[in-house]
Amino acid sequence: MPSYTLNVNGTARTVTVNSAEMPLLWVLRDLLGLTGTKYGCGIEVCGACTVLVNGEPQKSCDMDVSSAVGKRITTIEGLSPDRSHPAQKAWIANQVPQCGYCQSGMLMAVAGAMNAGHRGSEIANEISNVCVCGTYQRIKQACAGL
Repeated sequence: MPSYTLNVNGTARTVTVNSAEMPLLWVLRDLLGLTGTKYGCGIEVCGACTVLVNGEPQKSCDMDVSSAVGKRITTIEGLSPDRSHPAQKAWIANQVPQCGYCQSGMLMAVAGAMNAGHRGSEIANEISNVCVCGTYQRIKQACAGL
């Protein structure tokens, strides 16, 4: 069985997997215990599994673990240790989550848009993540202040 060393949230983590094609999502959740990254659709549509790879949003459900080697992976657990990231502060101030399931992926997509230099309403236009509860109005309000 192949082993890979990944840089996850600033720490080198070695994992042994059954296949080089194992999705990064399952490595993060099942092997590393980072359950903040969620499974939604499994086909890169909903965005619940979004993480940052080298600072850019990436849907982890369809990224092979072997493709993640040598890249910086940031999950919601690594975004900030105390919810101090501006997106997290905006989410809290605007009471964005309803059920909250999609919110870790949504926050990572927003953080990635911010990393790319997008600001304010530009961020909300940049992200394509799906929120089944329909909190888009609060998401737009939160993004407007970033």
